[in-house]
Amino acid sequence: MQDLTRLRTKRKRVRWRRVFGALLLLGILLVGLFHLIQYIGGTFKAVNQPLKKVEGKQPFQGEKNKLDEVNVLLLGSDSRGEKHARTDTIMVAHYDPQTHKIKLISLMRDMLISVPEHGKQKLNAAYSLGGPELLRETIKENFGLDIHYYAMVDFKGFEKAVDLLVPNGIEVNVPYEMSYGIETKLEKGKQQLHGQELLGYVRFRHDRLSDFGRIQRQQEVISKLTDEAVSLHSVVKLPKLLGLTNKYIDTNMDSSTLLTIGKDIVTKKSRDIETIRIPEDGSFQNKRDEEHGDVLDVDFNQNIEALNHFLEE
Repeated sequence: MQDLTRLRTKRKRVRWRRVFGALLLLGILLVGLFHLIQYIGGTFKAVNQPLKKVEGKQPFQGEKNKLDEVNVLLLGSDSRGEKHARTDTIMVAHYDPQTHKIKLISLMRDMLISVPEHGKQKLNAAYSLGGPELLRETIKENFGLDIHYYAMVDFKGFEKAVDLLVPNGIEVNVPYEMSYGIETKLEKGKQQLHGQELLGYVRFRHDRLSDFGRIQRQQEVISKLTDEAVSLHSVVKLPKLLGLTNKYIDTNMDSSTLLTIGKDIVTKKSRDIETIRIPEDGSFQNKRDEEHGDVLDVDFNQNIEALNHFLEE
């Protein structure tokens, strides 16, 4: 009888220890969650302070429309002191505040297009001739796409932002050795790439796919960086990331638009990014132009239709 009593007492102790342990664990989680929410809230309050309305360093006449869909011209600049440095990357980021969708349009720089007051040119020539404003006018004239803002990312800023956001690097599968023209050497195979290496990965174009392969890698990396941006440790780093933004990114986007899109990404509302490349497959021919060299001769009607369909989905 005494043994049975001791056994029951022991079971009660074990049961209460488990209950107490569970309550303690729950309490720790609740306290941790409370402080996490407080921290994130404080971070966004801090973010609101340093951000201010900016006009950008370069003329840009895109109409600011905060209520409807927003199109942002994204440019990758290899600036070396020139007034209008080369732009290796030309993209348009499309954001819909109603659906919280983010879509990415990659525009190939070798498309032969009409540049206002400059005749037939390659697309990337529009920037060298007149900066982001002339490039905006060119895209509007050739594809009918309105662009509201621009953001130019310095390559050095890209490296620093990647190393801050993902100090352990981004995993990619390098299909073959890459070295020519990217100031680094990448070996073939699956590996973690850091800032400078990842920049080389998205810039490399000296293979059989040329710019087509580069655009695929750019879209791949942007998607993976977006996945990293929604993680907790990235929220903690927002103030530092904004410091890099002020130093390495030239943009005319106002603080409210930046915060709206940024919060959507962090809260995972806009995690998945849909992508398209213009020109699409089957809508262009590779040609040799006497004045401009190798160009893409584009079927504009087909690509305008594809672009409109992509944005309306």
